[in-house]
Amino acid sequence: MIFNILTIFPELISTFSDVGFIKRAISKNVIDINIVNIREYSDNIHNRVDDKTYGGGPGMVLQYLPIKSAMDSLQKKGHVIYLSPQGKILTQEKMNTLSSIEEITFLCGRYEGVDQRVLDELIDEEISLGDYVISGGETACMAIIEGVTRLTPGAIDDIESVNQDSFQNGILDHPHYTRPDDIGGRKVPEVLSSGDHASIERWRKKQALGATWIKRPELLKNVKLSKEDVKLLKEYIAEFKDNEHK
Repeated sequence: MIFNILTIFPELISTFSDVGFIKRAISKNVIDINIVNIREYSDNIHNRVDDKTYGGGPGMVLQYLPIKSAMDSLQKKGHVIYLSPQGKILTQEKMNTLSSIEEITFLCGRYEGVDQRVLDELIDEEISLGDYVISGGETACMAIIEGVTRLTPGAIDDIESVNQDSFQNGILDHPHYTRPDDIGGRKVPEVLSSGDHASIERWRKKQALGATWIKRPELLKNVKLSKEDVKLLKEYIAEFKDNEHK
C-alpha cells in the first residue's frame, strides 16, 4: 500500500515513518510512504507557497500552483484526501474502507487552508479527525496512516489484537490487566486467571458491552446485539447499579 503525503513540513512525517510498527511495516514492504515537499514546487525565490487571502482577513493561504505541481510529480495519485476540519468525521468504518485502497495521497493544509480551487479540482474527499481545529493536516494524516496500516495484512504480528480493537465490532474494547495481580488491594478479576477460556470470553464480552453503555451509549443504537449480548448487558447494568448502592 502506498501513501503519498504532500506537506510543507516533511520532517514531521520523516520522524513518524522511522518509529514503531510503521517503521517495521515499511521495512517489510507492507506499506510505502512517499513524502513530497510542496516548497520544492514553488516558483518563488524564497520557496514560499502561501499568500494573503483575497478580500482581506487574517492568516495566509496555501497556493494552487505549487500544490498542483507537487500532485503532478506523482506517477499515480490514487485516492486524494485533504485533511480538513470541514471534512466528514473519521470513523473505524472509514478506516476499513481506506484500507482496501492501494494508493492514497494526502494533502496536509496549514495556516488558513488551501486555495478553494485545489478543493474544487484536485481533491476526492475531505476528512476530519473531529470537530476541533489543529495547526495542520500532518497530525491527522499520521493518525489515518496508523489506523489504516494496522488493518493491512502483514503490518501487525498479532492480527487478533486488531480484530478486538475498540469500534472494530461497533463497541468499545474490554478492560485489560497485567502483572502484578494485586496493586494496593485492587486485584485482577479472578476469572482472568481461571484458565476457563469460555468464561473469560464471556466476561470480556460483558465488560466490553458495559464499557460501551457507560462511555459511549449511543454506539449501542447502531449495533445488532444477539440475545446473549442483551443478556450480558442486562447483567452488567444490574451489577453496576448494585455496586452504586453499596
